[in-house]
Amino acid sequence: MKVLMVGATGKYANHVVPALKQRGAVVRALVRDKDKVDTARQQGADETALGDLTDSDSLRAATDGVEGVFHINPAFAPNEAELGVAMVEAAKASGVRKFVFSSVIHPLISNLSNHAAKQPAEEALYESGMEFTVLQPTMFMQNLDNSWSAVLKQGRFSLPYSKQMKASYVDYRDVAEVAALALTEDKLGYGTFELCAPGMVNRLELVAMMSEAIGHPIEAGEPTFDEWAQATHIPDGPTREGMRKIYANYDQQGFPGGNALVLRAILGQEPRTLRQYIQELASQKSIA
Repeated sequence: MKVLMVGATGKYANHVVPALKQRGAVVRALVRDKDKVDTARQQGADETALGDLTDSDSLRAATDGVEGVFHINPAFAPNEAELGVAMVEAAKASGVRKFVFSSVIHPLISNLSNHAAKQPAEEALYESGMEFTVLQPTMFMQNLDNSWSAVLKQGRFSLPYSKQMKASYVDYRDVAEVAALALTEDKLGYGTFELCAPGMVNRLELVAMMSEAIGHPIEAGEPTFDEWAQATHIPDGPTREGMRKIYANYDQQGFPGGNALVLRAILGQEPRTLRQYIQELASQKSIA
């Protein structure tokens, strides 16, 4: 099985590469820039293909000769829907047999542009004639990595929405495992799966886990969005405005999910929990 990997050099989808390699797949990484070729190789890719999601000819060349495609859209791209559809169309035109799309939980939430933008790609995939698997993961535990140094230095974990609102999480390594299973086996074909670790927590409960893992108290901060965006150095533009809408929605609704039945059944074991992930972060820091 030869698989074209979109996102092989990214901070989330890079976990799919080793999961595929463990199952004997040959991985061709799609990279937009030549300076990413070495990074893709270091992640474990066997081949690389230069291409751009806005260039249909480059996508046709990249998908030529592969049996499967793993695709994840670039976050908050203004034309995200078109990019996803373009990859589906290129794979179909090249005769790709299997297509795994890393979408998002609750793509029908129209108030969240990065959720709604997944719908056209899902629809195109369902109508493509390829064997599809759509993964709908909830919030990634790996997002905590971005704030971990600040948590340790400042003793505070801050996000710009109510600390009382609950959210669900999933470890993207578990998502990667499901993606690899879908591409190298047949049991997940023609399925759409919500992927969550068990339960939901609010920020007060989350910092209690952090405090336990670190060994000293961590506070739950609740800054305004602009305060948070400035502190995290998010520039003006589509990403910043997309995140503003996300957090405004979280402030009212939280991020519901947390039913682990599907992920547990696919993995054949308990998914990684948020508590385990935080303990792992704390352990890695102490080792470093």
